Amino acid sequence: MEDIIRFDGRILFLSDDPAIVRRQIAGETVTRAEAGTLRENVSTDEITPVTVMLTYDERLGRYPYVGFKAGNELPIGEHDIRRGGFQVTVAGKRYGKGSSRESSPLAELSAGIRLIVAESFERIYQQNCDNIGILTTTDFGVLDRILAGEAIPITEFLKGRDALTQQIIRSGGLLAYSKFAEWPVPVSGGVDGANASTASAADAPPRTLVEKIIARRLHPATPGAARGDGVFVAVDWRFSHDYFTGMCAHLMHRAFGEPAPLHDPARIIVFQDHLVLAAQSHPHVTQGLLPGVANLTSGHREFAARYPVLAHGELTDAGGASGDAGADGICHALMAERYALPGQIVIGTDSHTPHAGALGCLAFGAGATDIANSWTTGYVRCKVPETLRIEIDGALSPGVTAKDVVLHLLRLDAIRSGGAIGLVFEYGGSAVRAMSIDERATLTNMVAELGGFTGIVAPDEKTVAFLKTRRGVDFTVEPWMTSDADAVYRDVIRIDATSLTPMLARPGDPGNGVALSALEAPVSIDIAYGGSCTAGKRDDFDAYHDVLAWGLAHGMRVAPGRSLFLQFGTMDVRAYCESRGYLTTFEAVGATLIMPGCGACANCGPGQSTTREQVTISAINRNFPGRSGPGSVWLASPYTVAASALAGRIASFEELQRAT
Repeated sequence: MEDIIRFDGRILFLSDDPAIVRRQIAGETVTRAEAGTLRENVSTDEITPVTVMLTYDERLGRYPYVGFKAGNELPIGEHDIRRGGFQVTVAGKRYGKGSSRESSPLAELSAGIRLIVAESFERIYQQNCDNIGILTTTDFGVLDRILAGEAIPITEFLKGRDALTQQIIRSGGLLAYSKFAEWPVPVSGGVDGANASTASAADAPPRTLVEKIIARRLHPATPGAARGDGVFVAVDWRFSHDYFTGMCAHLMHRAFGEPAPLHDPARIIVFQDHLVLAAQSHPHVTQGLLPGVANLTSGHREFAARYPVLAHGELTDAGGASGDAGADGICHALMAERYALPGQIVIGTDSHTPHAGALGCLAFGAGATDIANSWTTGYVRCKVPETLRIEIDGALSPGVTAKDVVLHLLRLDAIRSGGAIGLVFEYGGSAVRAMSIDERATLTNMVAELGGFTGIVAPDEKTVAFLKTRRGVDFTVEPWMTSDADAVYRDVIRIDATSLTPMLARPGDPGNGVALSALEAPVSIDIAYGGSCTAGKRDDFDAYHDVLAWGLAHGMRVAPGRSLFLQFGTMDVRAYCESRGYLTTFEAVGATLIMPGCGACANCGPGQSTTREQVTISAINRNFPGRSGPGSVWLASPYTVAASALAGRIASFEELQRAT
């Protein structure tokens, strides 16, 4: 990348006021002062809604910000950014929140955007920008210099970035950097990993569990990496899903040729889970999007057929035709059920990859460029992170779950403001020790919404029992697999579990937390949805069944005019429910059962809203505008979702029981 950069295009302020955005799209130039309040928490779901992510090349340039919401409007249409000649986008805090989809910065880049200025950025989004050559800064003073016609030195965009990231930005992106880097063969396939001696050295400083895992897997060129340093680490498991396998392969082949030399392909996994229910998805059918889905699916299958990687495909013998029957399982759930082990490193093309951190491994989401690079090198880039300790003590009340804990965390000012961006969430305390692995996975999974790098729970006897009973693995927790007593934390958040009650997140953002008991008026619902990686596990279905079986015993069914959708996270979960007689209860109460897949959580399957007026109560992980259809989505725990389906309005299980 050149040392001096001149921006001769227009600046787009993503204002809270839709009229100001429309004025800019119409060709008017506004000042920073005229732009007023800038939108915060602009999500990747708004930059590129899932319904436009049907290509993985420059054609995405038609779409940036078509899902962007200002007020209650969508003021930006297809082609508007490219036609408007915009080169700089400006927004508020936590820009690029949500999914790890590299489609978002690629759409911006393809439309002509070269620089994003925001008060703060989500970790994965900013790393994706670095990887493909979009510049980012939190220095709003740059705007005045650009407007004055000044050429900006590249060094302005390197401030505060670690040395490795600076090199990648100067190179114009990760793959350009990677071509000239040295990649020694990494040690993988176990918990001992490369540089294992550094983790047990007598003179090693006190470390957190994640710091220990990173130290054991460091690229040999950075043996003494400290907190805040950018590093490459050797990876045990690398996975992609059907939205991004084709993009990863396209980027890899463009950089390394065809066929590309994969490192340890037996530890690369590709999952069909996000798109398998597209034939039952309202927008994909009604808007003619199925050919685009077929394009993504074709890229995914071609890679799986061409290289000796592990593949979890769609089901064709589960009562439906190929393409609409479902999947073997959602990638995150299958990683915990089949693959990840304590002490390992797992990366995937999805922000909810920290799900597997419930087992005590380092699992984090990455963009397509990072994954493509890891396929050939065996390494992935990250920053040695700081850790936030979440200490949860006491006993959770009946009907209060890990989901309620996360929704409580999400409403804290320190989290909502972006204070935890890029941090490890290390969960501990008596309440966490009492949780099952499934419940711990809810805590780590939703670190994506909290803005963190990853979530982790130190492995213990429950981890050992899970691995034995679910996977037949005899595992011994090694002495190093815990944080040192005097490890340094950025901060410690202490939660009294006994004080927590059922929680909700109001529509629009997972951080819009409110105690269910604090609702000022009844909220009628149209759809209740239980499923997703966050809420499609065995323990979640135990909760759905507890409520619905109680309802049947008291003469209740799904409320008239309402719909309840229950989607299994994996086929193993379905088999579990069948073995315990749950399916009979679900059918008797009037629930619609859906085979595994991401479905409505990815706006791609049964359970979506179809009009703006519809209200959904959902156990999924995020409720950004358009995430699960055009209607409004309230987030809640599995207990609350099932109880609300019976009541026809948002209600807790305890409230239902009191009313009888």
